[in-house]
Amino acid sequence: MTVSMPMSARGAVVLVAALCMAQAAVAQNRTPTPSSKGSISASGGEAPALSVVDWLQRMHAASRQRSYSGTFVVSAAGGNLSSARIWHVCEGDLQLERVEVLSGPPRSTFRRNDHVMTFLPETKIVKSEKRENLELFPNLLGAPDTAIGDYYGARVVGKDRVAGFDADVVQLEPRDGLRFGYRIWSERRSGLVVKLQTLDGDNHVIEQSAFSELQLDAPVKAQALAQMMSSTAGYKVEKSELERTTPVKEGWALRAPIAGFKPVSCYKRVLGGATASGGPGHTMQWIFSDGLATVSLFLEPYDVQRQPREVLLSLGATYTLSRLLKAKDGDWWLTAVGEVPPQTLDAFAQSLVRTR
Repeated sequence: MTVSMPMSARGAVVLVAALCMAQAAVAQNRTPTPSSKGSISASGGEAPALSVVDWLQRMHAASRQRSYSGTFVVSAAGGNLSSARIWHVCEGDLQLERVEVLSGPPRSTFRRNDHVMTFLPETKIVKSEKRENLELFPNLLGAPDTAIGDYYGARVVGKDRVAGFDADVVQLEPRDGLRFGYRIWSERRSGLVVKLQTLDGDNHVIEQSAFSELQLDAPVKAQALAQMMSSTAGYKVEKSELERTTPVKEGWALRAPIAGFKPVSCYKRVLGGATASGGPGHTMQWIFSDGLATVSLFLEPYDVQRQPREVLLSLGATYTLSRLLKAKDGDWWLTAVGEVPPQTLDAFAQSLVRTR
């Protein structure tokens, strides 16, 4: 199976598809200056004293309500750097975005609300799909859940400037080992996230995303982006049809919930080829979130030719765990993907149970 990995929350500051390109290494970081009082001064004022939910509400609103354009750079421990040019416009309830990847194979991604189209010029293919869970950072999934404060604390640790803008530097600290921490640069006036670092348990940066150039309230025209999104002449359009389902219907459950992670949605799609038994198979994707980090559980019938071994892989702060599951109705293959520590994915795998 080819897993379509969920975008990392750290890179999803701007758009779902912006971080498909994130294969990068943490560049030399400048650590913000700590403030012993837990607040900072910037442009003659102090950072607001807000709870973790208040900070996330402010960032969440800015990512959806402001129009902007800029160059976005993603890096992760490894040595390479990836970047993209991004245009984002809001007109009432309408959100339109364009992401032009500047490194690696050429790719342009457009989003109109939950409709995403990815143009691959080398193969002349356009991938069209609906994505309800768009994973903008912070991914509050509607009204912020006050339970986020049970799993993260927030404190202002300094001030800085990013892409020419004054920013409050806020650290979100996990209260357990099931999630990463975040250091966030929030633009002073709007609250827009302009830079973000993902931190491991030792406070080391394992992934970083930032604007290198940014224009707030940019004159981006929604009509122009919509016309570009609909210009598919010369391309083959491939539609990805997802069918909404439930874990109960598909015969899956968790023995015990993983602290802080709530089920968000569940889908299934038909596999491209037949299963070992000769009939069509399907992949189920069960999505969980704690409001910041996301975990996806992909489950499909086991095929020894396509899934030869169990592995644990990492790309920046995103881990992928593959595991064989044995059940009364046959063998199943689990691929767990998330921007969480590997022990969190293992906890999901240990708790997963077949109910048929």
